[in-house]
Amino acid sequence: MADETRDAVGEFDSTGLYREESFTDRRVGTIRLLTPVTDTGETDPGRPLIFVGNTQVLTPAGALPLNFEIPGDTLAEAAKNFSGAAQKAVEATAERLEELRREAASSIIVPDKGAGTPGGFGGLEGI
Repeated sequence: MADETRDAVGEFDSTGLYREESFTDRRVGTIRLLTPVTDTGETDPGRPLIFVGNTQVLTPAGALPLNFEIPGDTLAEAAKNFSGAAQKAVEATAERLEELRREAASSIIVPDKGAGTPGGFGGLEGI
C-alpha cells in the first residue's frame, strides 16, 4: 500500500526547479513568473524564464479558468502579450470543448432499426 502511494506521486525533479512570483493588475488576471533555479536555490542562467497567465472567462455554464504560457523574455513583454495569449487559450479551449461535445454525441447508443415497430424486439415476436 505504501509503495502504491509513493508511485502515484512520482519523484520530485530537483533539476527542473523554478522560483515562482505572481503579478496581477487586479482586474484581468495574473502573470506568474517562473525563474529557473538550481537545487541550491541560485538563479540558473542556462534556462529561460517562463511566464504563465491566469484568467477566467464567463460562459453560460459559469466561470471557466484559463492557464496559458505567455511568450516574452521580460515581464513587460509578457504583460504586453497577455491578451493575445489569453485569446489563443480561449479559442483552443472552445475547440477542445466542441471536440468533446462531438465525441459525447457520437457515443450515444442508437436503437436498432426495427426496435420501434411491431415485431422489432429482436426475435421476441408474439410475446
